[in-house]
Amino acid sequence: MRPLIQLFRIIILIALALVTHHIQAASDMEIRVNLRGYPSHMPKTALLLSKSALEAPTLILMDATGTMRGTYKGVLHSTHWYPFSHYYTFDFSDFQDEGSYYFQLKGSGITSHNFIIGPYPKWQEDVVGFIRTQRCGFNPYTGAFCHQKDGLSFYGKRPDSTRIDATGGWHDAGDQLKYLITGSNTTARLLMAFQMKPDQFKDEYNAKGLIGANDLPDILDEARWGLEWLLKLHPAPDELYHQVADDRDHRGFKLPHEDNADYGWGANSFRPVYYATGQPQGLSEYQSQATGIANLAGRSAATLALGYEVFSTFEAHKGFADECLKAAHELYAMGRRQEGFQQGNSYGAPYRYEENTWADDMEWAAALLYRITKKKPFLDAARAYAKRIGTWSWMERDTARHYEMYPFVNMGHYALWQSGTSNDKKEAIAYYEHNLEQIEKSAAENPYGVGHLFIWCSNNLAAAVATQAMLYEDMTGSKKYRTLMQNHMNWLLGLNPWNSSMITEIPENADTPVDVHMPFWKIKKEAIKGSLVDGPIWTSILDNMIGIELSAPDEYAHLQPQHIKYHDDWADYSTNEPTLDGSAELLLILTALSKD
Repeated sequence: MRPLIQLFRIIILIALALVTHHIQAASDMEIRVNLRGYPSHMPKTALLLSKSALEAPTLILMDATGTMRGTYKGVLHSTHWYPFSHYYTFDFSDFQDEGSYYFQLKGSGITSHNFIIGPYPKWQEDVVGFIRTQRCGFNPYTGAFCHQKDGLSFYGKRPDSTRIDATGGWHDAGDQLKYLITGSNTTARLLMAFQMKPDQFKDEYNAKGLIGANDLPDILDEARWGLEWLLKLHPAPDELYHQVADDRDHRGFKLPHEDNADYGWGANSFRPVYYATGQPQGLSEYQSQATGIANLAGRSAATLALGYEVFSTFEAHKGFADECLKAAHELYAMGRRQEGFQQGNSYGAPYRYEENTWADDMEWAAALLYRITKKKPFLDAARAYAKRIGTWSWMERDTARHYEMYPFVNMGHYALWQSGTSNDKKEAIAYYEHNLEQIEKSAAENPYGVGHLFIWCSNNLAAAVATQAMLYEDMTGSKKYRTLMQNHMNWLLGLNPWNSSMITEIPENADTPVDVHMPFWKIKKEAIKGSLVDGPIWTSILDNMIGIELSAPDEYAHLQPQHIKYHDDWADYSTNEPTLDGSAELLLILTALSKD
């Protein structure tokens, strides 16, 4: 028996050695693909990451039965990101057969994650579901009422601490603040996604966000929730409020109906509601910048105009649609009177939404009001605002401050293209093309083919590039930027240094954000599908963020580039926090790429 035992031990040692060798090989070379896959008609690329030079690496495309379907030669990229020294790109755009596949590196046992060729599922419904969980006033996810005392006005035409009704809207991110800056854009994206494919959205929830059809697609239940809050923040023809609460909210994780924040009237009580004055604001040492209110008034007017267009097609909602149009005209007029920008307010920290553009929002409103009314002064104004903003965008920059040029896609140019003359269309197309050319130049400088900035909320920018490229194709019929569009979607869906998606629970059966900076996860350990996390950030920014110390060892430490970082750790609010408007940034591109 002893010789047999000895032989058995030898076999085990050999097996362990082989396993160890495989692990080492896997760490030295890894294949990256979009963890979901690729629409059949879109460009398709995979990456091989290696810590040493390889001679003519070849990927073998295998289907679900293990049958070889093609072979592809790698092309060495001229640049690389630490910790891998060599990156090889594989283009398999020619392969369009729908199905499930994986890659195997020829001459090794290294394989990729399984992926699918074919249209994406209707993930836009999951994004709508996430937005629903962010509701304030009544939260259908918790089944409880919250923030019923929103709020007391400040800086407005009414005396400070006057009670106004600012209930409703959505919590902004992992906290429970509410912003017109982001809430208006979120509402607009819901409406535009519906306009893109009006017959493709489900009706499974009612107006309160609870299970039960109500003859209105769920995406429009959510859009109406946003529109109703916009109307509350505009209680009179010459009034506009822009923010509820501030960073005094940041007192640890709590469920909305158990809010422990105290703004001077006791915990879980009144919260300040800030009036849009067009002047710097701040109730403590950190003052916002402001030169006017046209960013908020213009974007809200555009959103309400979209609300009119959509809800006027539903007989039961025509009266509401008329309310939206009336408010759109009033807010547009307010923006005309106070051109300039209003930023978000902070209290105890220097972080705020630093939007400093506004002509794009006024262009958007004017173009939509022209589309509705056919009154030429609106078209003239849209043209003037278009020329004023021109190509100015974060896409022209090598860095930007937090939300400095928000929204991250100039929807005013797209609306002018939809409504204007042939000359207007040419001009709008030229603006978009100029921006995309800048992104394409940056994208060529790295093996992932992405050109967005790695500032705070970088994933919003990646989604914005994909959306603008998609809109450009809609405007021109040209497929010129399809690769750029798909590369940024690939990045968000796992073709990145961490081999992880940036959207919670999407795609299914892949590595996605789990330990996110959200109360539902931290308190209840419940994941919410369909939210986009902030995303990778330049190390130079991360190192200077206040109060970030990981709660556990970094699971991606062996994959982290030196110049950017991403953590799936609730304690890193700068890369791992799901956001309301960031998730909404996905709506148009996911709708476009999904099954009909």
